Amino acid sequence: MNSNKKEMKFNMRPEEIRLRILFIILVGVICYSVADTLAFHNPWMPALAGGWIATIVVIAEQGLTQISIKGLIAGILGLGIGLIIANLIAWPIRGIAFLESFAPLILLLINGIFATVGLTVSLKRKEEIADFLLRRGGKKISGEGKNKIVDTSVIIDGRIVDLCKTGFIEGTLVIPHFILEEVQQIADSSTSSKRTRGRRGLDMVNELQSQERIPVQIVDTDFPDIPEVDSKLLQLAKVMKAQIITNDFNLKKVAKIQEVEVLNINEIATALKPVLLPGESLRINVLKEGENPNQGVAYLEDGTMVVIEKGKQHIGKQAEVIVTSVLQTTTGKMIFTELREEISKAKKRKK
Repeated sequence: MNSNKKEMKFNMRPEEIRLRILFIILVGVICYSVADTLAFHNPWMPALAGGWIATIVVIAEQGLTQISIKGLIAGILGLGIGLIIANLIAWPIRGIAFLESFAPLILLLINGIFATVGLTVSLKRKEEIADFLLRRGGKKISGEGKNKIVDTSVIIDGRIVDLCKTGFIEGTLVIPHFILEEVQQIADSSTSSKRTRGRRGLDMVNELQSQERIPVQIVDTDFPDIPEVDSKLLQLAKVMKAQIITNDFNLKKVAKIQEVEVLNINEIATALKPVLLPGESLRINVLKEGENPNQGVAYLEDGTMVVIEKGKQHIGKQAEVIVTSVLQTTTGKMIFTELREEISKAKKRKK
């Protein structure tokens, strides 16, 4: 993962490779036979040319299978528009007398230039082209259906896998190559804790790719002139018109300034926590002693801390408590409770 260049991977079975080699040889043989039949001076030249063309066709076929549907449609449109413009410009040239002998070469050159420009521009703007076509088709582009770029903190955290499996996230999950490189560097760290986190991150990437609910796309787009990974993420989000999924609070603040949409996994988890109101009862296991004398501490299933007044005596046991107040902090919620039996005793004393 030390290179930012896009690599074309040829994932073919042995029988597919043999079939394509046979195709190339067959094209060469046919070209040789035709040239020999037509009494061509050197039939090996057409045979070699046919073999090279067949090889290019095989390579192009493999390349096209790795291009997304959006890229394929955008590329075809760009190529077609480029050729139309080229011929509109080149057509008058055929009527110029002193250029008549060069007309075929000029036509070929202009078509090649405009076809290349049309193809390149359309592939770079494929997201905008897809959005335009969908709008023309009467379909609305919802925020939830956008591409969502994940950062290193989310990959290592791992909860994104469960969110994808449950269907809370829609659209395409995008993993930039430079993020994979950062996770790989953490996995190769000399520090044991970092190495463990990095390897966990690589496992999470494999799990994301294996789940079938949300499509996962690894992109090689990079910005060599931008050294910081966070800045690269923000730039990629702008280019792709995508949202960023992160646990990094500072990245979220910078993204807000730059008007980039951000989804924070911690905020999602907080929003999904059950709402407890004063007066509600709970049955929980008291785990340890609290900071103040006689206090006990327990935790809900989502990790929310519950402080129990006079709960020290119930450590290691299950207790029934009544919620007295809920405190919202920057790290989450804290629930303060009292033992039901203590509240009952207090009511009896008042009577």
